Amino acid sequence: MGEESILKEFYPVPERILAKAWVKGRAEYDKLYAESIADPASWWAKQADEILTFYKKWDKVMDYNFDIRKGPIFAKFFEGAKLNVSYNCLDRHLATKGDKVAIQWEGNEPGEQKAYTYKQLHTEVCKFANVLKKHGIKRGDRVCIYTPMVVEAAIAMLACTRIGAIHAIVFGGFSSDALAVRIQDSQAKLLVVCDGTFRGAKAVPQKKDADVALKECPTVEKVIVVKRVGDKIACEMTPGRDLWWHDEMATVDANCECEQMDAEDTLFVLYTSGSTGQPKGALHTTAGYLLYAAYTSKFAFDLHDEDVHWCTADIGWVTGHSYVVYGPLTLGATSIMFEGVPNYPNYSRFWQVVEKYKVTSFYTAPTAIRAIAKEGDEWLKGIDLSSLRVLSSVGEPLNPEAWQWFFEKIGGGKCPIVDTWWQTETGGHMILPLPGAIDIKPAKPALPIMGVVPALVDDQTGELLTNMEATGALCFKTAWPGITRTIYGDHKRYEETYFEPYPGFYFSGDGAMRDKDGYYRITGRIDDVINVSGHRMGTAEIEATLNAHEKVAESAVVGYPHEVKGQSIYAYITLKTGFEPSEELKKELTAYVRTIIGPIATPEKIQWADGLPKTRSGKIMRRILKKVAANELNDLGDTSTLADPAVVDDLIKNRL
Repeated sequence: MGEESILKEFYPVPERILAKAWVKGRAEYDKLYAESIADPASWWAKQADEILTFYKKWDKVMDYNFDIRKGPIFAKFFEGAKLNVSYNCLDRHLATKGDKVAIQWEGNEPGEQKAYTYKQLHTEVCKFANVLKKHGIKRGDRVCIYTPMVVEAAIAMLACTRIGAIHAIVFGGFSSDALAVRIQDSQAKLLVVCDGTFRGAKAVPQKKDADVALKECPTVEKVIVVKRVGDKIACEMTPGRDLWWHDEMATVDANCECEQMDAEDTLFVLYTSGSTGQPKGALHTTAGYLLYAAYTSKFAFDLHDEDVHWCTADIGWVTGHSYVVYGPLTLGATSIMFEGVPNYPNYSRFWQVVEKYKVTSFYTAPTAIRAIAKEGDEWLKGIDLSSLRVLSSVGEPLNPEAWQWFFEKIGGGKCPIVDTWWQTETGGHMILPLPGAIDIKPAKPALPIMGVVPALVDDQTGELLTNMEATGALCFKTAWPGITRTIYGDHKRYEETYFEPYPGFYFSGDGAMRDKDGYYRITGRIDDVINVSGHRMGTAEIEATLNAHEKVAESAVVGYPHEVKGQSIYAYITLKTGFEPSEELKKELTAYVRTIIGPIATPEKIQWADGLPKTRSGKIMRRILKKVAANELNDLGDTSTLADPAVVDDLIKNRL
């Protein structure tokens, strides 16, 4: 089943979206985009005036250098301005939206829920800010947050911003080793953790893992423990260091003044998933990041006052930072915060939540869409999804078959699919089809958001590719407010990673194709290129072809050493429920790839896999797949960030 046989080339903007969209139609997008890149300083000043509230306005809108040949790399926005993130997310909404739900928390178990109005959330944030101050946390100090998706995590984030502390959130599913590395790098003084968390029906310890990590983290002076699982798990408390959240909150008052922060003060440090080498602490700053999170929330999800927005991401990832907490709350929206998983207690859970809260904007990952679609449509029966207006995806390219299922089965053919491309380092969306403005081409993120200037560069010569139709390294010509300012404690690594490869450009690390209409399609990491007999192929193209086959649920393709070809193609394939592995099916898939792409893309080896090694954010850890394919089994590297480490053992056992 090829892409051409299942999808139209274009899907026009639905009329019901166009009627109230922030950007109405392609002509208006083109006009606004041209305005934004002709005079970026005026554009970002206008957005800041409309979206944020400042104690003091800026002296200069923007200044940056992307060319390492001209001096140190830097980016600055709204220098001289004073503001506070907590004030922008909470205080300024109290007069008009105090009783509106800010965060609707949905627990692990259906029926476990709690709504926090803006007024209630403000009270809790002020109280925890006072708890932090009580224990000596001041402006510039680092606070580590290591929890599941409990509201206390968002409260802690906003409390940090209220007093000028810097938060460093570590995904609650990471190991004690991964936590220790991140605490050590950030030199956090205080840790917020839960006693335990849930994985499906099972309660598992979390504080216990933190205790192991803290043996190697002398900078942590206090640990605030949220009681989440209670009597289900024993929780040892270290006298003098460990304190219960609820006890501490009972000792403080609910008034806390906001610290006036400089625009370029550090807001948070967030570590990348650690899939390669030492984790990188992406440092984001106050005004630029907050503006960009809110700006992209407004336009990418077409958020209006009456909307209910649900981003399914964990706040341990940048998606959760930007699109569960900071973006929606800055806009005064209602944001769903979901503790559970898509398949507990069954595969209808996502859709039950959509129906329950009448969600209008739904943002999730392709890996979740594929996993649910694989289980069949019976989980959708009897569920009302008519509230949905905008569907969005994040984390990896949305393959055509998953796109079609999402569009037809979840959106009823009436909702635009906003396939977003961005990174931890960009702070927010960069390339996407704006709902209401851009006709959608399935599986292509489409066009840059206003104010962003992408470029394709020849990854061999470094030359800018000026033809409309081109394939190359995805770079960006100019700064935007949400760009990471540095890697925490290692500016040299920041420059080497993002600016040395192509001087004058920010290098994303990804490759992309631009078609005749200017639409971009991400082809995968530049280093995920296989060179077979001198022919360079992106793994993403081969994977997209395999994933389009009716029997394939998911695939991952890597190169491995070949004595004749230099490299050859090794494919790991997970089949859909109801299909069995066989030699005949291998031949069928091989022939399919040859037909769609050509003989040069033929997989040399196909290994059946019940699962693929993924980080808890859903990204495939290709480094491990490459090691297994190459039979380099003695040095698999750090596997602490894997969602299911047992998958690796199965892959090794069944290696071809």
